[in-house]
Amino acid sequence: MPYIDGFVVPVPAGNRDAYLEAARKGWNAFRKFGALQMVETLSDNIPDGKRTDFRRAVAAESGEIVAFSWIIWPDKATRETAWEKMMTDPDMAAMGEMPFDASRMIYGGFAPIFDSEDMP
Repeated sequence: MPYIDGFVVPVPAGNRDAYLEAARKGWNAFRKFGALQMVETLSDNIPDGKRTDFRRAVAAESGEIVAFSWIIWPDKATRETAWEKMMTDPDMAAMGEMPFDASRMIYGGFAPIFDSEDMP
């Protein structure tokens, strides 16, 4: 079963194009190390929650939008090996500074427990 990395990060609205370019460059590295797919989305309809919500989760400020993204790996072992290799990959180092505040990113690895594609 595949393994998924998920990310939520605030992005200054004016950095939308730079964020997209960074995602494209990142995909080249992820794919090189075995990722199957990467999806990047930007907030379009994220309501305020009663306890928390996407904006509060990343401390989004005025003028920022929220990016929600995920990378699909064939399995957790491939993902673990890929992250180790990317930490010393010159292409990743050449990407430079990200167009968002990475200190407010939330991320993690997820093991799927249900996939509608598996249903008859």
